[in-house]
Amino acid sequence: MTAPQGALAPEPDPHPPLHEDRLDYTPTARSVTLCRRRAARLVTEWGHPGRAGEVALVVSELATNALLHGCMRGRLFRVHLALTATTLRIEVSDPRGERLPGLREAGADDCYGRGLLIVGRLADRWGVEPRTIGKTVFAELTVQHADPPTAPAPAP
Repeated sequence: MTAPQGALAPEPDPHPPLHEDRLDYTPTARSVTLCRRRAARLVTEWGHPGRAGEVALVVSELATNALLHGCMRGRLFRVHLALTATTLRIEVSDPRGERLPGLREAGADDCYGRGLLIVGRLADRWGVEPRTIGKTVFAELTVQHADPPTAPAPAP
């Protein structure tokens, strides 16, 4: 698999993080559920409840890819979220730097192979960064300002 064009040299966001979260997970299917829920909750707490579903889906896809293609026994994977004034960056790091993700054509009956297509549709930018050990796959979503608070639905 190959990385998307130009993804190895991302432009740094000039704005400092307003919020940040980083947590390591064991390479199990349960961890994908945990990191997806945590990401949705944090994005909501950080003032962007309208993006929580998109963030949960992106985290889920990237964490699943790390679990299936990037994890090794006894090694954790990391989910890192960083919110600046303009960007929400989602990173998932794993220990397998030699296995780079890439877009592929999934057949109509294939159960797998659409994750990065989904990430590419939801994110404004995504790519891969090498690490000393392993790699980081990231996705960035543009945010302008905090979503307006949602009023509770009236009781029937």
